[in-house]
Amino acid sequence: MSGHSKWATIKHKKGALDAKRGKLFTKLIKEITVAARMGGGDLGGNARLRKAISDAKAQSMPGDTITRATKRGTGELEGAAYEEVLYEGTGPAGTLFLVEGMTDNRNRTVAEIRKIFEKHNGVLGGGGTAGWAFDRKGQITLGKDAATEDQLMEVAVGAGADDYADQGDEWVVTTPPEVLDTVVKAIEAAGVVVKASSLAYLPKTKKVSTGRDAEVCLNLAEALDDHDDVQNVYADFDVSDEEMTRIAGE
Repeated sequence: MSGHSKWATIKHKKGALDAKRGKLFTKLIKEITVAARMGGGDLGGNARLRKAISDAKAQSMPGDTITRATKRGTGELEGAAYEEVLYEGTGPAGTLFLVEGMTDNRNRTVAEIRKIFEKHNGVLGGGGTAGWAFDRKGQITLGKDAATEDQLMEVAVGAGADDYADQGDEWVVTTPPEVLDTVVKAIEAAGVVVKASSLAYLPKTKKVSTGRDAEVCLNLAEALDDHDDVQNVYADFDVSDEEMTRIAGE
Protein backbone atom coordinates (compact mmCIF):
# COMPACT_ATOMS: atom_id res chain seq x y z
CA MET A 1 0.00 0.00 0.00
CA SER A 2 1.19 3.50 -0.73
CA GLY A 3 -1.00 6.00 1.06
CA HIS A 4 -4.68 6.79 0.78
CA SER A 5 -5.08 6.38 -2.96
CA LYS A 6 -3.96 2.74 -3.07
CA TRP A 7 -5.76 2.00 0.19
CA ALA A 8 -8.97 3.45 -1.23
CA THR A 9 -8.52 1.27 -4.30
CA ILE A 10 -7.97 -1.80 -2.17
CA LYS A 11 -11.04 -1.08 -0.05
CA HIS A 12 -13.10 -0.54 -3.20
CA LYS A 13 -11.94 -3.81 -4.75
CA LYS A 14 -12.57 -5.64 -1.51
CA GLY A 15 -16.10 -4.23 -1.44
CA ALA A 16 -15.61 -2.37 1.83
CA LEU A 17 -15.96 1.29 0.90
CA ASP A 18 -17.53 2.45 4.16
CA ALA A 19 -20.68 0.38 3.88
CA LYS A 20 -21.08 0.97 7.63
CA ARG A 21 -22.00 4.62 7.61
CA GLY A 22 -22.29 4.78 11.37
CA LYS A 23 -18.65 3.78 11.79
CA LEU A 24 -17.57 6.46 9.34
CA PHE A 25 -19.55 9.11 11.22
CA THR A 26 -17.97 7.98 14.49
CA LYS A 27 -14.49 8.49 13.07
CA LEU A 28 -15.35 11.89 11.64
CA ILE A 29 -16.91 13.05 14.92
CA LYS A 30 -13.82 11.99 16.87
CA GLU A 31 -11.56 13.90 14.49
CA ILE A 32 -13.67 17.05 14.80
CA THR A 33 -13.68 16.79 18.60
CA VAL A 34 -9.92 16.26 18.92
CA ALA A 35 -9.14 18.95 16.33
CA ALA A 36 -11.28 21.46 18.25
CA ARG A 37 -9.74 20.46 21.58
CA MET A 38 -6.20 20.88 20.26
CA GLY A 39 -6.61 23.99 18.14
CA GLY A 40 -9.80 25.71 19.29
CA GLY A 41 -13.12 26.22 17.56
CA ASP A 42 -12.10 29.05 15.21
CA LEU A 43 -12.05 27.62 11.68
CA GLY A 44 -9.91 30.48 10.43
CA GLY A 45 -7.10 29.59 12.79
CA ASN A 46 -7.50 25.81 12.91
CA ALA A 47 -6.70 24.11 9.61
CA ARG A 48 -7.20 20.64 11.06
CA LEU A 49 -10.70 21.47 12.28
CA ARG A 50 -11.53 23.15 8.97
CA LYS A 51 -10.58 20.00 7.09
CA ALA A 52 -12.39 17.71 9.52
CA ILE A 53 -15.63 19.66 9.12
CA SER A 54 -15.20 19.73 5.35
CA ASP A 55 -14.79 15.93 5.33
CA ALA A 56 -17.89 15.56 7.50
CA LYS A 57 -19.98 17.78 5.22
CA ALA A 58 -18.79 15.78 2.21
CA GLN A 59 -20.38 12.74 3.86
CA SER A 60 -23.63 14.67 4.47
CA MET A 61 -23.20 14.81 8.24
CA PRO A 62 -25.94 17.01 9.77
CA GLY A 63 -24.83 20.48 10.81
CA ASP A 64 -26.01 20.08 14.40
CA THR A 65 -23.91 16.91 14.76
CA ILE A 66 -20.86 18.84 13.57
CA THR A 67 -21.61 21.69 15.97
CA ARG A 68 -21.99 19.35 18.95
CA ALA A 69 -18.73 17.58 18.13
CA THR A 70 -16.93 20.92 17.91
CA LYS A 71 -18.38 22.13 21.21
CA ARG A 72 -17.42 18.90 22.95
CA GLY A 73 -13.88 19.52 21.78
CA THR A 74 -13.79 23.11 23.02
CA GLY A 75 -15.38 22.13 26.34
CA GLU A 76 -18.68 23.94 25.77
CA LEU A 77 -20.46 20.58 25.99
CA GLU A 78 -19.59 17.55 28.09
CA GLY A 79 -18.46 14.43 26.30
CA ALA A 80 -15.86 11.69 26.05
CA ALA A 81 -12.25 12.88 26.28
CA TYR A 82 -10.59 11.32 23.25
CA GLU A 83 -6.82 11.11 22.93
CA GLU A 84 -4.74 10.26 19.89
CA VAL A 85 -2.85 6.96 19.82
CA LEU A 86 -0.42 5.40 17.35
CA TYR A 87 0.14 1.66 17.24
CA GLU A 88 2.96 -0.13 15.44
CA GLY A 89 2.97 -3.76 14.42
CA THR A 90 4.09 -6.42 11.99
CA GLY A 91 2.06 -8.54 9.62
CA PRO A 92 2.74 -11.60 7.45
CA ALA A 93 6.18 -11.92 5.85
CA GLY A 94 7.65 -8.99 7.78
CA THR A 95 5.17 -6.39 6.57
CA LEU A 96 4.91 -3.29 8.76
CA PHE A 97 1.79 -1.46 9.94
CA LEU A 98 1.05 1.91 11.54
CA VAL A 99 -2.40 2.42 13.03
CA GLU A 100 -3.66 5.89 13.99
CA GLY A 101 -6.53 5.94 16.45
CA MET A 102 -8.55 8.00 18.91
CA THR A 103 -9.80 6.50 22.14
CA ASP A 104 -11.30 7.34 25.50
CA ASN A 105 -9.89 4.12 26.99
CA ARG A 106 -6.30 3.25 26.07
CA ASN A 107 -6.29 -0.12 27.86
CA ARG A 108 -9.39 -1.37 26.08
CA THR A 109 -8.25 -0.20 22.66
CA VAL A 110 -4.73 -1.60 22.83
CA ALA A 111 -6.08 -4.99 23.93
CA GLU A 112 -8.53 -5.09 21.03
CA ILE A 113 -5.92 -3.97 18.48
CA ARG A 114 -3.51 -6.64 19.78
CA LYS A 115 -6.18 -9.31 19.24
CA ILE A 116 -6.76 -8.15 15.66
CA PHE A 117 -3.05 -8.43 14.87
CA GLU A 118 -2.81 -11.89 16.46
CA LYS A 119 -5.89 -13.14 14.63
CA HIS A 120 -4.29 -12.21 11.28
CA ASN A 121 -0.81 -13.68 11.81
CA GLY A 122 0.62 -10.38 13.08
CA VAL A 123 2.11 -8.93 16.23
CA LEU A 124 1.44 -5.60 17.93
CA GLY A 125 4.84 -4.17 18.79
CA GLY A 126 6.22 -1.32 20.85
CA GLY A 127 7.28 2.13 19.76
CA GLY A 128 9.82 1.99 16.95
CA THR A 129 8.63 -1.35 15.58
CA ALA A 130 7.39 0.12 12.30
CA GLY A 131 7.64 3.90 12.41
CA TRP A 132 11.18 3.94 11.04
CA ALA A 133 9.91 2.55 7.71
CA PHE A 134 7.51 5.44 7.02
CA ASP A 135 7.76 9.16 6.24
CA ARG A 136 5.17 11.63 7.52
CA LYS A 137 3.80 13.51 4.51
CA GLY A 138 0.88 15.60 3.37
CA GLN A 139 -1.22 14.15 0.56
CA ILE A 140 -3.63 15.99 -1.71
CA THR A 141 -5.92 14.17 -4.13
CA LEU A 142 -7.26 15.84 -7.27
CA GLY A 143 -9.44 14.57 -10.07
CA LYS A 144 -7.44 13.83 -13.22
CA ASP A 145 -9.48 16.35 -15.19
CA ALA A 146 -9.20 19.04 -12.51
CA ALA A 147 -5.64 20.06 -13.33
CA THR A 148 -2.96 19.64 -15.96
CA GLU A 149 0.56 18.51 -15.21
CA ASP A 150 1.78 22.02 -16.00
CA GLN A 151 -0.63 23.44 -13.41
CA LEU A 152 0.58 21.02 -10.78
CA MET A 153 4.18 21.91 -11.51
CA GLU A 154 3.50 25.64 -11.39
CA VAL A 155 0.98 25.85 -8.55
CA ALA A 156 1.54 22.87 -6.27
CA VAL A 157 5.30 22.52 -6.54
CA GLY A 158 5.59 26.30 -6.62
CA ALA A 159 3.80 26.45 -3.26
CA GLY A 160 6.14 23.91 -1.66
CA ALA A 161 4.91 20.44 -2.72
CA ASP A 162 7.53 17.70 -2.98
CA ASP A 163 6.08 15.84 -5.93
CA TYR A 164 2.94 14.67 -7.72
CA ALA A 165 2.02 11.32 -9.21
CA ASP A 166 -0.41 9.99 -11.81
CA GLN A 167 -2.71 7.48 -10.07
CA GLY A 168 -4.91 6.61 -13.03
CA ASP A 169 -8.03 8.78 -12.66
CA GLU A 170 -6.45 10.99 -9.99
CA TRP A 171 -3.43 13.14 -9.26
CA VAL A 172 -1.84 12.67 -5.85
CA VAL A 173 0.32 15.55 -4.64
CA THR A 174 2.84 14.93 -1.84
CA THR A 175 4.00 17.69 0.47
CA PRO A 176 6.07 18.19 3.63
CA PRO A 177 3.57 18.02 6.53
CA GLU A 178 4.08 21.61 7.60
CA VAL A 179 3.05 23.08 4.22
CA LEU A 180 0.04 20.86 3.45
CA ASP A 181 -2.49 23.59 4.21
CA THR A 182 -0.46 26.18 2.27
CA VAL A 183 -0.36 23.99 -0.84
CA VAL A 184 -4.09 23.18 -0.58
CA LYS A 185 -4.91 26.89 -0.41
CA ALA A 186 -2.66 27.63 -3.41
CA ILE A 187 -4.32 24.90 -5.47
CA GLU A 188 -7.82 26.10 -4.55
CA ALA A 189 -6.84 29.70 -5.27
CA ALA A 190 -5.91 28.58 -8.78
CA GLY A 191 -9.49 27.37 -9.26
CA VAL A 192 -8.68 23.66 -8.91
CA VAL A 193 -11.03 21.52 -6.83
CA VAL A 194 -9.33 19.44 -4.13
CA LYS A 195 -11.00 16.06 -3.60
CA ALA A 196 -9.19 15.23 -0.36
CA SER A 197 -6.19 16.24 1.72
CA SER A 198 -4.63 14.74 4.82
CA LEU A 199 -1.46 13.92 6.67
CA ALA A 200 -0.33 10.37 6.04
CA TYR A 201 2.45 7.92 6.75
CA LEU A 202 4.00 6.77 3.47
CA PRO A 203 6.26 3.71 3.31
CA LYS A 204 9.85 4.48 2.33
CA THR A 205 9.95 1.19 0.40
CA LYS A 206 7.15 -1.22 -0.44
CA LYS A 207 7.10 -5.01 -0.07
CA VAL A 208 5.39 -6.91 -2.86
CA SER A 209 2.92 -9.33 -1.32
CA THR A 210 1.42 -12.31 -3.13
CA GLY A 211 -0.62 -15.43 -2.52
CA ARG A 212 -1.85 -16.19 0.96
CA ASP A 213 0.35 -13.45 2.47
CA ALA A 214 -1.41 -10.85 0.32
CA GLU A 215 -4.82 -12.09 1.41
CA VAL A 216 -3.90 -12.04 5.10
CA CYS A 217 -2.33 -8.57 4.82
CA LEU A 218 -5.47 -7.21 3.19
CA ASN A 219 -7.70 -8.85 5.79
CA LEU A 220 -5.54 -7.48 8.62
CA ALA A 221 -5.63 -3.95 7.18
CA GLU A 222 -9.39 -4.19 6.68
CA ALA A 223 -10.04 -5.51 10.19
CA LEU A 224 -7.93 -2.75 11.72
CA ASP A 225 -9.64 -0.08 9.62
CA ASP A 226 -13.06 -1.38 10.67
CA HIS A 227 -12.34 -0.90 14.39
CA ASP A 228 -14.30 1.99 15.90
CA ASP A 229 -11.22 3.57 17.51
CA VAL A 230 -9.05 3.42 14.37
CA GLN A 231 -8.83 6.50 12.16
CA ASN A 232 -6.21 5.44 9.58
CA VAL A 233 -4.21 2.34 8.68
CA TYR A 234 -0.87 2.48 6.85
CA ALA A 235 1.22 -0.47 5.71
CA ASP A 236 4.22 -1.15 3.51
CA PHE A 237 2.84 -4.09 1.55
CA ASP A 238 1.88 -3.73 -2.11
CA VAL A 239 -0.48 -5.98 -4.04
CA SER A 240 -0.46 -6.01 -7.83
CA ASP A 241 -3.61 -5.38 -9.84
CA GLU A 242 -3.47 -8.96 -11.09
CA GLU A 243 -3.26 -10.31 -7.56
CA MET A 244 -6.11 -8.06 -6.45
CA THR A 245 -8.26 -9.37 -9.29
CA ARG A 246 -7.51 -12.93 -8.24
CA ILE A 247 -8.35 -12.24 -4.58
CA ALA A 248 -11.53 -10.31 -5.41
CA GLY A 249 -12.69 -13.19 -7.59
CA GLU A 250 -12.39 -15.79 -4.88
